[in-house]
Formats: sequence, C-alpha cells, structure tokens
Amino acid sequence: MPGTRIRRSRSVRSPAVIGVTSAAFQDNGDIPSRYSRAGGNISPALSWSALPKKTASIALICEDPDAPGHDPFTHWVLYNAPPSLQGLPEGVAQGAQPEAIPGAEQGRNDFGNVGYDGPAPPRGDGIHRYQFQIYALDEMLALSPGVTAEAAWQAMKDHVLGKGVLVGVYSL
Repeated sequence: MPGTRIRRSRSVRSPAVIGVTSAAFQDNGDIPSRYSRAGGNISPALSWSALPKKTASIALICEDPDAPGHDPFTHWVLYNAPPSLQGLPEGVAQGAQPEAIPGAEQGRNDFGNVGYDGPAPPRGDGIHRYQFQIYALDEMLALSPGVTAEAAWQAMKDHVLGKGVLVGVYSL
C-alpha cells in the first residue's frame, strides 16, 4: 500500500487488533471540517477497545500518507497515555502535556507544532487519507515532550502489543 512504512511492520510482533472508532466520522468516512486546519482545528474524540492485558501505555500517531513531498505527513503524536483510558476526548489541547490526558505527552507534528493539527491538503489535490493509529505498548516511552514521530517510532520498536487504525478522508 502506498505510504506504508515497511520498518513499522518489523517492530510489531504479531500485534493484537485494537478496535478504533470515533463519534465524529466512520472508518474511511469524511472527516468533518471542524477537525481540519481550515475549520476549528480540534482533535476528534477517539475510542478503542480490546487492549492487550499487559499494556503499560498507549501511543497515537496520525498521518497523511497522501501528502505530496512527505512520506507520510504527521498530524499528531501522543504517547504515554494510561492504559486505563478507553479513548481520547474531543479537543485535546496542543502542548507538551495535555491536561485532558494525565500522564500523556505530545510530540511535534510536521507543521512544527506540539499536539494535533488537522487535515490541510493542498486545494485540488484530491482526497487524502488520515490514519489515526493507536498502539498498545508494553512500557512507557522514555521520551521528552515535543519529539518527532520518527523518534516515537524508534522508541516503540519491539514494544507494540496491539495496534488499531481508524482512517478518515478529507479534501479541499
């Protein structure tokens, strides 16, 4: 599949499947404008189920594999969320340590901001897919707030117990 990084599959050892949903959009459905940079630029609420028993933390990386000139373009990096959570609320604030998710930290997206920045494809570039990827990890990540997605991927290597993906689409 275009935009899929091969190295990610090497770091996953037969991961459990995590169900990921959102009240904002269906899997492979349209992301409402309020969650885009042109709209309200607020993060959508996400829910998940079936975390593996030994989950120590949860990470989320949201990417656009269809962005021109990027492989892929990162919109959100969040990690060290507690496994007791069953989802993320709508409107998680930008910043290194979001108050809405005690213990969690956020990384830097490809816009250069720490936290969520919504879809912003070039006008007329067609439909872009936004992959909200949830990972159940067997440890907390020893990372400083504001790290890149690449640093998060490296820290997650060999620690993924489960993965789930919710895909939304958006175009201008």
